[in-house]
Amino acid sequence: MRSYRELFRTPEYTPFFFSFAAQNAAGTISGLALATLVYRATESPLLSAVSMFGPQLAQMLGATFFLSGADRLPPRATLTGINSAFAVCTAVLATPGLPIGAVFAVVFLQGLIASLGGGVSGGLLNEILSKEGYLLGRSVFNMASGLMQVTGFATGGALLTLLSPRTCLLLAAALYATTAVLLRLGLTARPPRSAGRPSVAATWRTNALLWSSRPRRLTYLGMWVPNGLVVGCESLYVSYDSGSAGVLFASAALGMFVGDLTLGRFVPPALRARLDIPLRLLLATPYLLFALRPGLPWAALAVCVASIGYGASLVLQERLMELTPDELAGHALGLRSAGMLTMQGIGAAVAGTVAQLTSPPTAMTLVALASVAVTLTLAVLGRQVRREAKVSEARPAQTA
Repeated sequence: MRSYRELFRTPEYTPFFFSFAAQNAAGTISGLALATLVYRATESPLLSAVSMFGPQLAQMLGATFFLSGADRLPPRATLTGINSAFAVCTAVLATPGLPIGAVFAVVFLQGLIASLGGGVSGGLLNEILSKEGYLLGRSVFNMASGLMQVTGFATGGALLTLLSPRTCLLLAAALYATTAVLLRLGLTARPPRSAGRPSVAATWRTNALLWSSRPRRLTYLGMWVPNGLVVGCESLYVSYDSGSAGVLFASAALGMFVGDLTLGRFVPPALRARLDIPLRLLLATPYLLFALRPGLPWAALAVCVASIGYGASLVLQERLMELTPDELAGHALGLRSAGMLTMQGIGAAVAGTVAQLTSPPTAMTLVALASVAVTLTLAVLGRQVRREAKVSEARPAQTA
């Protein structure tokens, strides 16, 4: 599968794609509205960052206990239920006078619910498309995510100048409800991919199996840590320049769209496989410019260029699928999603804490440096694994 026309002619892909886009738009609008609401109430960069990216902190907890459901629950019913729950939680966040403690309790609940969604969605996409079509289909999903973030943050920023944050949260809740309807009407009722009931024991067993392979571990860490630290930089946009945060978020989403389009459609597979480290370095290094406290045009340009580096996620997802048996695809992709989002929440908390102690520009610079250091460390470890694999392959030949 090499063309977008072929992709969108695949049964179920189109409604699945539009429901994914609507869910992303709802998430961006609600995230920006909630971060703005919390910052206005507390004037705290830390609480603002955690309110926007806090649901991710619950992702790994959910992955630890619930992720076996990614392959053992019917996909359509599960995704419909998840988006319905998001609609209810987002509407609750719009309640006037809701205490900050209650806000974070709802945010945590959203993260637990979301921990199952990445695995169910990834596994279903793997079923809908052939193995040859997965990367192209995934790249289109990522591009949709970028476009919806551009649209969502730009729209959210505009709406916040006209409406209250609580009204924007209600609009996002309605969008989540629409997504649930799209999923219910547009997808076929498929059986679970694996037999057996979801359980904590099954989740732990499969997590341990996936984590037992060193190449898979390094692939997971490459998707989780550098990405999460850079999202920590993004979580400080509101406190860096609250009036222009929507523009910065939209610029980041635009860069991500460009990276995914280029990697998914135009870069040959042989070259693509070698680009994960350069792309992860690109993801972090432009944020070093924030040490100079740039104004909006330069800040937006740096953010846009950096976000092209998010294309590394496509390369690493393709590698993960090569290293994982088909029957564990949903669980493996769910662990990828949960770990990535958890690290984004941790990145937001770390960046917010550093910003609280220093300043948002200083925090962005330091966290970006940490991302570069992690990428270089993982590159060294990856070379060691490949060298050991070559030695082990050569031994039987030498013995013969």
